[in-house]
Amino acid sequence: MEQHKRSVTCGGLRKSDAGKTVTLNGWVNRRRDHGGIIFINLRDRYGITQTVIDQDAPPELAARAEELRNEYCIAVEGVVRLRPDTMVNPGMDTGEIEVAVKQLVILNRCEVLPFQIDQESSAGEDLRLKYRYLDLRSAGMQRRIRLRSEVAFAVREWMTGRGFYEIETPTFIRSTPEGARDYLVPSRLYPGKFYALPQSPQLYKQLLMASGFDKYFQIARCYRDEDARGDRQPEFTQIDIEMSFVSRDDVLSMTEGLMGHVFRKTLGLELPETFRRLTYEQAMENYGTDKPDLRFDLPLKDFAPYAGAGTFQAFNDALAAGGAVKALVVPGGAGYSRKQIEALEAHAKIYRAKGLAWMKAAGTEAAPVLEGGVSKFFPDTAGDNGPGTGGAGTDNASAAGPAAIARGLGAKPGDLILIVADEKRKTVNTALGALRSRLGKETLPVPDTENGAAKNGRFEFVWIVDFPLFEYNDEQRRWEAAHHMFSYPQEQYHATMEQDPGAVKGDLYDLVLNGCELASGSIRIHDPALQKRVFSIVGIGEEEAEAKFGFLTEAFKYGAPPHGGIAPGLDRLVMLMAGETSIKEVIAFPKNSFAVSPMDDSPGAVEQKQLDELRLAVLRPDGA
Repeated sequence: MEQHKRSVTCGGLRKSDAGKTVTLNGWVNRRRDHGGIIFINLRDRYGITQTVIDQDAPPELAARAEELRNEYCIAVEGVVRLRPDTMVNPGMDTGEIEVAVKQLVILNRCEVLPFQIDQESSAGEDLRLKYRYLDLRSAGMQRRIRLRSEVAFAVREWMTGRGFYEIETPTFIRSTPEGARDYLVPSRLYPGKFYALPQSPQLYKQLLMASGFDKYFQIARCYRDEDARGDRQPEFTQIDIEMSFVSRDDVLSMTEGLMGHVFRKTLGLELPETFRRLTYEQAMENYGTDKPDLRFDLPLKDFAPYAGAGTFQAFNDALAAGGAVKALVVPGGAGYSRKQIEALEAHAKIYRAKGLAWMKAAGTEAAPVLEGGVSKFFPDTAGDNGPGTGGAGTDNASAAGPAAIARGLGAKPGDLILIVADEKRKTVNTALGALRSRLGKETLPVPDTENGAAKNGRFEFVWIVDFPLFEYNDEQRRWEAAHHMFSYPQEQYHATMEQDPGAVKGDLYDLVLNGCELASGSIRIHDPALQKRVFSIVGIGEEEAEAKFGFLTEAFKYGAPPHGGIAPGLDRLVMLMAGETSIKEVIAFPKNSFAVSPMDDSPGAVEQKQLDELRLAVLRPDGA
């Protein structure tokens, strides 16, 4: 093999290399026979080079070339020459040259492929994952994995350049509740006892702060045993960061700098120096979600000031019960058919909306009117000549007619007005927020993913701050930590925390990119007494807290500094940068949607001998 080792990659040759003798190694991307002249496009991860076996080539060379099929792994030796002007391919980096083959060696043959390895395979997900090593040869996967590597390097470059230490935390830890189920690892040396795989390095990075390492980061593997849903993986990677002696603004500023460096280094894009900020309440009221996509402008509008102008009972009943009535104006949506509107209603009902009312704006901008749907419940009135600015403070709103309603909501002729009413304000916001997300994404251009990145995609970052620290679990009738129980309650709530947990806001923050939660973090509790109070509110007594978190609370007693951190998801970040919608497209060997790997058939059964060594017995699915 030594004599056939490549001297250059398949993406490295240029016009200036003409006349050189080179050796290339790679895979047959395509073979074409043009009447005795055989063209072989040879591919590796660096690119494609056209090689040519001329008509006057030795018979044994031509015969070997005839044997070639796609994905044969071969070595060729030949002379670089310029292509004729009429055959130059400007779409290839190597498009000005070709290699005249003098020797060809088949390094390995390829059986019939389960699918063609093209730019993007049209094969189904399970087939792609079963033969992932083939799928990874495709140009699209090669670009995305390269982008992931470049992003990881840029993260390390920026963090270490600012004094952060990269420190590994344990993979085998004690099982602690962090929201999802732990993956458990039985101990052979200690029968009946288990390690857990970390859902995150949360406790250990806080211990590192207590240890005096004031700037820590880690590209950390995390594991969560969750039911199959959405675009999730049982194992994922996050950029884990913690800092001592910082405020929320310090963490946010650091993260903005990191993101700016990563995008500049890998995509050549400049991000704003600071990102927009919204409170949790603003995000929910204006966009119906705590992870709004700000690439499109479809804010939710308060319809309550106009409900009294009509006779639609559902609106008035919701308001009488202390609920809300809100609207979403869809530009140009008046052309939607009844079937399309019914599909939107079905989507809203997924989010517990009881129904979806609608009207269409018509007439002119000077004299707008409302048509269809519930417009018949809002007749013209004497008050219709008012300003109709909308909002909770609108004067004489109950006297407003169709024109004032349209003006107040900002609806122009040709727009569609969608309305949800419910006695629970959260239901109204969530249902309309889901419609906003669906309708807004339909208006976005399809990203150009050339070179592995969403080149024409907009990247809209937004911070969501001032989250509730606690949320009430109606089923279990108790308070729970909204994020995790180590987050610091904002100081103005310390005195009244136990009396009104629902009002407490935490020093919490999420970074959202294009409607996807990219990172979550908080300033942490470092005071043992305050931590004990939070444990008590979420129903964790002193004995349980000591058993599960004693090593952390003990560390707090020895001068632990104030600290805070954040953990951007590496998989999600690369997915968004690549213009993809699934993290499977940026992970080399992901599981499918059921947490199964079709390639190596994991999870799988183990031998009885292994179970005996661990002193474990396995119940059959029927419980026997």
